[in-house]
Amino acid sequence: MTPAARLAAAIDLLIAVESTPRRPADATANDFFRTRRYIGGGDRRAIAELAWSVVRQRIRLDWWLHRVKCNVTARMLVAAELLLGKGLDVAAVLASFPGGQYAADPLDPIEERLLRQLDGTRYGPGLIHPAMPEAVKLDLPDWVLEGFRGRFGDRLAEEAAAMEGEAPLDLRANLLRTTREGAAAALAAEGIETRPTAFSPWGLRLPARRPVTQTKAFLEGLIEVQDEGSQLIALVTDARPGMRVLDLCAGAAGKTLALAATMQNRGRITACDVSVPRLEGAVKRLARAGADNVERHLLEPGDRWAKRRAGQFDRVLVDAPCTGTGTWRRNPDARLRTHPIDLTELCVKQRDILEVGADLVRPGGRLVYATCSLLPEEDEVQIEDFLARHPDFSPHPLAEAWAEAGGAGAPPAEGPYLVTSPARHGTDGFFAAVLQRRPQG
Repeated sequence: MTPAARLAAAIDLLIAVESTPRRPADATANDFFRTRRYIGGGDRRAIAELAWSVVRQRIRLDWWLHRVKCNVTARMLVAAELLLGKGLDVAAVLASFPGGQYAADPLDPIEERLLRQLDGTRYGPGLIHPAMPEAVKLDLPDWVLEGFRGRFGDRLAEEAAAMEGEAPLDLRANLLRTTREGAAAALAAEGIETRPTAFSPWGLRLPARRPVTQTKAFLEGLIEVQDEGSQLIALVTDARPGMRVLDLCAGAAGKTLALAATMQNRGRITACDVSVPRLEGAVKRLARAGADNVERHLLEPGDRWAKRRAGQFDRVLVDAPCTGTGTWRRNPDARLRTHPIDLTELCVKQRDILEVGADLVRPGGRLVYATCSLLPEEDEVQIEDFLARHPDFSPHPLAEAWAEAGGAGAPPAEGPYLVTSPARHGTDGFFAAVLQRRPQG
């Protein structure tokens, strides 16, 4: 494909993403490229890179376009990104829209005038302008600013900048089939170099993204794709051989697989979810990993399954649905799809799920509450509220949980809780609280 054809395809992809605003952009992109199999790998990467650069900078690009009273269209978003983000001059931007077969139509006179206005109001290179509100400068929705300031304090700008970058590709060595060293060697034999992660004893990080799901190591179940921060949730859950463990919001079983490995396939894990497709999607992953101590259960309205199993589990992991603010560098479109009403509704849902999870923990057992959010309302505030209602639970200090589970060095912690973030730890943003239930008597 020519550069002009790639640009036209990026505009089409952005239009597809815009037409389904509540759907994850990566899912829309997968469908987009699946129906255009004629697009080769190199062209696909170039198209996605341009489209994602617009998505990542969308808050700032919208501000610029509104500043010159321009309707926000995919064409003008791309033009503004080329001018302000990529640093092209006006002539080069205009030349990128040559018209003709497979290329985007030339900018019309109104679009060209607005582009020149953007160029005339620039304040140095880049997308930042002194007149921008703080949230726009930080590339954040304004509704998260207070919560992020409470989380990060003076580090807010540093963390916001880290969220603009691309997330690394992390892998978890599947201890049911190999060791971390064995997984690294298997990948190296296929030409993929890795390095151990800083915190997870099972993690490997790639210096650049590679299609690892096509490797022999992946197909044979030696590795799973999992961010290091997510691996740490499984680590501090400390599921041991012989235990009865519940993954209450298991999804497609990413953390369930890690728990099965720490249990050495001994004991029993129940993976629950409210989604049939997610639970069905776990079947192939469990088989590939060799995890044969896992049963699945679909939670449905009116289901009495939880009541019948009250007080039966040594560990209950509540990987709660959340705003996902800690994964925004991985899912940059989510900062556009998520709104204050979502936070309000999710906090209620988290509270309800915690109530269910608490009842399922045996006396002396542990409840682990985790999110991939960095908003205190979904994290510490949620736990403080829970503990006020449940005096039979208390925080188990993270340093102790870390040492008991075999973590090396000091854990990434704020007070008694696990907290990871992109700038400080190089991982997605995760929160976890380990809560101990008082023994009977």
